[in-house]
Amino acid sequence: MMVGMSPTASRDRLLGDLDEEQREAVLAARGPVCVLAGAGTGKTRTITRRIAHLVSAGHVVASQVLAVTFTQRAAGEMRGRLRALSSDEAETSLETVQAMTFHAAARRQLAYFWPRVVGNTEWQLLDTKFSIVAQAANRRGLPTSTDDVRDLAGEIEWAKGSLISPEDYAATVARAGRDIPFDAAKIAAVYEAYEGLKARHDGRALLDFDDLLLHTAAAIENDATVAQEFRDRYRCFVVDEYQDVTPLQQRVLDAWLGSRDDLTVVGDANQTIYSFTGASPRYLLDFSRRFPEAAVVRLERDYRSTPQVVSLANRVIAAARGRMAGSRLHLVGQRPPGPEPTFSEYPDEVAEATAVARGVKRLLESGTAASEIAVLYRINAQSEAYEEALTEVGVPFQVRGGEGFFSRQEIRQALLALQRAAERDAANADGALPEIVRAVLEPLGLTAEPPTGTRVRERWEALAALAELVDEEVAQRPHLDLRALVTELRQRADARHPPVVQGVTLASLHAAKGLEWDAVFLVGLADGTLPISHALSHGPDSEPVEEERRLLYVGITRARVHLALSWALARAPGGRQGRRPSRFLNGIAPQSQRVSAAGGPSKPRKARGPAPRCRVCNAALTSPAAIMLRRCEDCPSDLDEQLLGELKDWRLRISKEMSVPAYVVFTDNTLIAIAEALPTDDAALVAIPGIGARKLEQFGPDVLAMVKGRQTS
Repeated sequence: MMVGMSPTASRDRLLGDLDEEQREAVLAARGPVCVLAGAGTGKTRTITRRIAHLVSAGHVVASQVLAVTFTQRAAGEMRGRLRALSSDEAETSLETVQAMTFHAAARRQLAYFWPRVVGNTEWQLLDTKFSIVAQAANRRGLPTSTDDVRDLAGEIEWAKGSLISPEDYAATVARAGRDIPFDAAKIAAVYEAYEGLKARHDGRALLDFDDLLLHTAAAIENDATVAQEFRDRYRCFVVDEYQDVTPLQQRVLDAWLGSRDDLTVVGDANQTIYSFTGASPRYLLDFSRRFPEAAVVRLERDYRSTPQVVSLANRVIAAARGRMAGSRLHLVGQRPPGPEPTFSEYPDEVAEATAVARGVKRLLESGTAASEIAVLYRINAQSEAYEEALTEVGVPFQVRGGEGFFSRQEIRQALLALQRAAERDAANADGALPEIVRAVLEPLGLTAEPPTGTRVRERWEALAALAELVDEEVAQRPHLDLRALVTELRQRADARHPPVVQGVTLASLHAAKGLEWDAVFLVGLADGTLPISHALSHGPDSEPVEEERRLLYVGITRARVHLALSWALARAPGGRQGRRPSRFLNGIAPQSQRVSAAGGPSKPRKARGPAPRCRVCNAALTSPAAIMLRRCEDCPSDLDEQLLGELKDWRLRISKEMSVPAYVVFTDNTLIAIAEALPTDDAALVAIPGIGARKLEQFGPDVLAMVKGRQTS
């Protein structure tokens, strides 16, 4: 309780500005609590107020609370919120609450308990495992280039985070169908050698960041006195972004808890986008099974985005399939109305980037701060076109979560290789200039097909983007030689603005998680890019494709007011326009004009929208039933059978009241489409073919109420 404050005044200070659901989460009884918090619903405010309430009500001492997050930034924000709640001279300061990442918490605990558990053997934390992995790869005959070693390190991190030993690695990746950079047996051999090298390093134990978690869990699990001392020290636990925990992190959490249940978790399964690192939402989804008495609170009031942005986000995630779709949250926008999101199709990526840059400049001229504008894309190699376009219109930018295109190591190496080739007069070699360039880039990693392995594929994507940039230059200047080309590329690199704090943000969708801006441009939304091609290789209704859908959802929910979505039909001007809009926009993107590079309607074609395509496999839809369902009739259905039954009962009742045949109200296919699409607002309902303004007015409230009832039941 605050000094000089009555209990009522203290309670009002904690709860006065919270909505009903947030207050429910804050005041939930001590014990297991699961907060399902959608994007923009105030989860950090809610969990910090819950901690403050537990402390002020005397349920727990502040120093006995351990709150874990996934980033230092999130931990810092939580500590700042707790300090603000302590600013009026609390009897028990909230500043003693421990808010930190899993790894920081484990490192502190291990440093304390190590002498007791291990003895006099010293340990040293590996800031980077690169050199040890490189030694292990060399011993097992695998390549040791920077990107290959990084991919091997990533596989070791995934395996350790997933509690998979070297002996079990090959069988596990085979069952999971995981994309891996080398033969599984060879990766397992490198993994085993890596662990051996760490154990035999100068008489000291070398520990990587995953070892911090493994040893901490083992210390508590295997030593009763360590467990007792730790559990006396910490009594209450809070876990943020719980959908992103790995099996290893869950093991540590289980060790911390023991048989206790004083745990609050916060998460949103439909923001699970890091499964490639071992993150799993199953612990969030199974929370109520593990703790049947747990309080479960859903935060769905979105204070970040306008109702228009929220509606689009709801429509995108409503088409989700699989187990995670069952926990979807129906966001309700709380901000005043804003502009509708825009959808634009361009003939090529250059035209798309040019239009986006002009759109950014218009926002700047109308008063939007550069720091409040973001351009988000699926892969880092897409940034080049937007760096160039923003440079052309004089708009400063910063690349978040990565380097600018021409600053990347592989591009610097490529320019150096092209420079040396030009000095050797390689331009006189047989073949056209694009062929010569590709031959120079091939030893650097530009293979005919994209490789597996995250880092190697990122290198390939960047080199492929450079090769396509060369194609564009040659198309515009057919007589260009290699020397002139290198000069042109160097000039482009030199012209790019250095990163500035107030610049427009360029970022991948993964790097944008946890951030927000007033205006967001989601670009490159073409099938094969989002969803990305290697996700599609697992099948059109696979979990990797569903994770791509969640990436789009995360991107949409980064926008507060302005949101523009776009795609291009070709990579380069004049190229074959064989691309299709992302399947995730099927039935969602309205009829929209093809836009030319100049910003106006393209002359060869009339105003049009994407042709009806299946939302599962993206095939063209031709039959009326398929168009109604927004999927091929033989593609897998995600039908809510119970809702369909309720809709049919409702239709029968309404048709009797109106004295009309049931099909006059809605046809069977319309009801099936509703039970699959699960529309949550008017915009989503009228997007279903056959539901116009009149039927929306007549039947919309009833239908939406039934859908909402199913989602909250």
